Amino acid sequence: MTLHYMLGIDTGGTYTDAALFSETDGLIAKAKALTTRHDLSIGISGALENVLSASGLPADAIGLVSLSTTLATNALVEGQGGRAALVMIGFGPEDLRRDGLADALGADPVIFLPGGHDVHGNETPLDMTALEAILPELAANVSSFAVAGYFAVRNPSHEIRVRDFIREKSHLPVTCSHELSSKLGGPKRALTTLLNARLVSMIDRLVGACEDHLKHRGIHAPLMVVRGDGALISAAEARLRPIETILSGPAASLVGARYLTGLEDAVVSDIGGTTTDVAVMENGRPRLDADGAVVGGYRTMVEAVAMRTYGLGGDSEVRFDDRGLAPRIDLGPRRFVPLSLAAMLHGEAVIGTLERQLRSAHVGRHDGRFAVRTGVPDHLSAGLQPQEATLFARITDIPVALDQLLTVTQQKATLDRLVARGLVHICGLTPSDAMHVLGRQGQWNLQAADLGMQVAMRQKDGTGKPIAGSPEELAQRIVDRLTRQSAEAILSACLAEDGLADIDPARSVLIDRALNRQTGIARFTLSLDRPLIGLGASAPVYYPAIAEMLSATCAVPEAADVANAVGAVVGQVRSTVTIFVTSPEEGVFIVAGGGDNRRFAEEEAALAEAEERASQNALEHARASGAADVVVVLAREIDAPEIEGRRKLMEARIIATASGRPRVSASV
Repeated sequence: MTLHYMLGIDTGGTYTDAALFSETDGLIAKAKALTTRHDLSIGISGALENVLSASGLPADAIGLVSLSTTLATNALVEGQGGRAALVMIGFGPEDLRRDGLADALGADPVIFLPGGHDVHGNETPLDMTALEAILPELAANVSSFAVAGYFAVRNPSHEIRVRDFIREKSHLPVTCSHELSSKLGGPKRALTTLLNARLVSMIDRLVGACEDHLKHRGIHAPLMVVRGDGALISAAEARLRPIETILSGPAASLVGARYLTGLEDAVVSDIGGTTTDVAVMENGRPRLDADGAVVGGYRTMVEAVAMRTYGLGGDSEVRFDDRGLAPRIDLGPRRFVPLSLAAMLHGEAVIGTLERQLRSAHVGRHDGRFAVRTGVPDHLSAGLQPQEATLFARITDIPVALDQLLTVTQQKATLDRLVARGLVHICGLTPSDAMHVLGRQGQWNLQAADLGMQVAMRQKDGTGKPIAGSPEELAQRIVDRLTRQSAEAILSACLAEDGLADIDPARSVLIDRALNRQTGIARFTLSLDRPLIGLGASAPVYYPAIAEMLSATCAVPEAADVANAVGAVVGQVRSTVTIFVTSPEEGVFIVAGGGDNRRFAEEEAALAEAEERASQNALEHARASGAADVVVVLAREIDAPEIEGRRKLMEARIIATASGRPRVSASV
């Protein structure tokens, strides 16, 4: 019997998920392992071993592996990545001021070369003298190159010549802008190419580590990676175009939501440890961001899901505002390591401290909080200021209580900088701890969660009374607050999709009255026009109440906790290619893209050539990305206004989309 088992893996902020899937039997097994941020391959291998153990299948039964990852997104958000040199052909220094390119470039080198093309693909001669002179020095100081040419999407020949020259002389990775986008807008395309070049070595290491572990376990299967629009690409393509993997994780969750629920139209909300991601699905496909994904403050030309992310999750910081008579609870946006998880990992170091703080006669401002190193390599702590280095040296791999770590007020800001650098985690009270106290979660240490709640409820309200009468009461208020903030986040995303982004649900009096079901002569109600799909490990305990608040039907699939991993493996390979036809003068039609530019005397002949090129290129790209049984769909977009009573072709765009399921290696 021929088996076709597929393995989906998703690396999240807290857990790495794995799902073993069969196209005939559906989900076979699922498993998790704690994400190891300093070395993601450890978490990936742990999840793989756990899911194989849960399934009872041999490793060589797996015929396809697909990976969704937040690595590229996190790297851009955190300003990380390799040093890259940007080569701009036909542009000038003034172009750096557009689309945030100069800010993104920072201290990385840029070289301007004469050359480029016009809108019809006609060239200005290319001069590589400046590049030839400086290339040996650059090659010794950067990890990759980005090449962007003026109107390269209409004629990429100059980019290709520069790329081939750099590769031959330096043997370093080179990314060309025409390989990433067919859209006009040179500086934004250059920005996208620069960010891609910075990510090449990082994604290469991740994919390499995953491939090495698969090989070690005897899994000789194709490795795919989820793109930001939910489609799959081969690992080899991801290595060349890693920027396409930004928003990979959220995209995978939407694909998983569609598969697990069968719903075509829905609002999808995925709650993790760190964030809540909200997106709208229509006709079985996620809405895409027409202007390109925004990551790390930069708008790229990468087509990705229109996902809105909020700093709200099961591991969000619980903050108490005691300035009023009744203390207000707010959650996030920072992620803490839950006390229950910290105690599971470190035991007495956490529990003993919480017990000590409970016995103290005075309530300390830092009670219930700890600092612990994240475990990233030592070289990432280079460049710390003296006060930062001194404080960092006192923090170890065992949580240390903040009431003992911070001796002067100024050290709190120093600690926050270490957290921002990714060197230190703060452990503290979270909604996950509240769920443990209420008996709705139980995977970590209940004693620490209960002690943390007792420590927190020692705080006084405006009348001088404790803020809660019992740990269970405080835990319920924290969960109620998560319900309300989640409802506001979902509403905010939906209103933005409806063109009402200026309405803030957290500040609107009318929305507050509607959510609270407040009575009055004028009674306000609101609801969603489609079901709410809740995803994430904690979705079953949170989303029924959230959906009820929003007067929406709630759909939480059985495998909601591994929806991203399922989405990583059930998606399709999809490749889209656009070929252009322009008419610079009457009776002349130029086909640009997908090969050398060609001139035609007849419009229909040019359009037929463009359709053939688009189909062939899309087909080749899809097959290179690992697709089998590829289907190609063509679309024409023609701008041809009437000018003085005569039709004039301005531009025709022939768009070919090739799609198919990834090839699966069979085991017998």
